[in-house]
Amino acid sequence: MLTELLVVGGASNIIRSRRRPREGAHYLENSMKALLVLLAASGSALASDADLLRCRALTDVAARVACYDAIPLAAGKAAPKPAVSAAATPAAASANFGLSATQMRKPDEPNSVESTLVGRIDGWGPTTQFRLANGQVWRVADDSSGSVTEIENPKITITRNSLGTIFLEIEGSKQAPRVRRLQ
Repeated sequence: MLTELLVVGGASNIIRSRRRPREGAHYLENSMKALLVLLAASGSALASDADLLRCRALTDVAARVACYDAIPLAAGKAAPKPAVSAAATPAAASANFGLSATQMRKPDEPNSVESTLVGRIDGWGPTTQFRLANGQVWRVADDSSGSVTEIENPKITITRNSLGTIFLEIEGSKQAPRVRRLQ
C-alpha cells in the first residue's frame, strides 16, 4: 500500500496522508474467491452437531473415543480405524496424556546406576564411549570434553536429573558429561 504525504496550510504545517488504492483491481475479488473455495472444501469434513453432542455425553473414555472415531468425515465415508495394539489402548493413552517423562517413569525404575568403567580413563570428548563392568555402553551426548587424573577402572554413577537428562559421574572428576545409552 503506497502512502503520499501532503503538506497543507502555510503556517500550521499540518501533515496528512492520502492512501492510494491497492495495486491490482482484483485484490478483493480474488480474496473472496479463495475464501469461498476454502469454505466449500472444509464444509464436507465437518461432522454433524448431533453426532458430536451424542459422543460428548458419553462418560466412559474408551466409548467416547470410539464414538468420535465412528463419525463419518464426509458423506458416505467412514473414518479409517487405526491399528491399535493391545498395549496402546485408548484408555491407557488418555490416562498418560500430558504427563512428563519423569511422571510416566515406573516407581521401581532406579534414578541412578553404579558400576565401574572397564579400562583406563584420562578424560572424554564429544564422541567418547564408556564401557561399564555391567556390560552397558554409554556415549557422550553433548559437545563437552573433560579430563581426570588417569585412573584405571574408576567407579562411576550414572544419574538422571528431574528433567530426565542423564549424566555420568566419574570418581575423582568434578565434571559430569551428559550421556546416552548405546547398549
